[in-house]
Amino acid sequence: MKKLIFFLMTLFFLFQFIDVYSEEDGSTVTNDTILEKATFAGGCFWCMQPPFDKLDGVLLTTVGYTGGPEENPTYKQVSYGKTGHAEAIQILYDPSKISYAQLLDVFWRNIDPTTRNRQFSDVGSQYRTAIFHHSDEEKQLAKHSKEELQKSGRFDKEIVTEITPASTFYRAEEYHQKYYKKNPIRYKAYRIGSGRDRFIMKVWGDG
Repeated sequence: MKKLIFFLMTLFFLFQFIDVYSEEDGSTVTNDTILEKATFAGGCFWCMQPPFDKLDGVLLTTVGYTGGPEENPTYKQVSYGKTGHAEAIQILYDPSKISYAQLLDVFWRNIDPTTRNRQFSDVGSQYRTAIFHHSDEEKQLAKHSKEELQKSGRFDKEIVTEITPASTFYRAEEYHQKYYKKNPIRYKAYRIGSGRDRFIMKVWGDG
């Protein structure tokens, strides 16, 4: 009996240090880390992953589909714009290192929030911009950030980005994950051609 108890206790302590998430680049999220979740849609999800991946405190990013009723949608289905889903990114982060407000700031700086159902060269509801909140606190922070950005005068048009409750998030096919790393030449060609960087530079400059 003593041996069994010792064995069970050993297993318990070992599991305190087992990784529950693992990324192909070696980054991990351990089960003793308190994580929060953020979900954004900013047009082509290839372009939304790099700016969040480089942030200290962001432990995992996943691109996928959310916001529509279709279950288990494929990229082909979503790209036709008939599912109601938007291309989106879901972020797991450590709130002791980076705040939701800081993530919102990065989000706004990487999109055009004044266009409906399109982002740059991509047209359709699947490319709409949206903040999918997971709590009332996220909802209030998102609304406040949107109002402050509108009042700032940085944009001379209405900010139309949706703020809506998060729903089921469907992970995109594996070849879309970290696309900018897997296909850097094609990614850079697409990004330059889309006009996203020219817009960001025009609106935000270097600051």
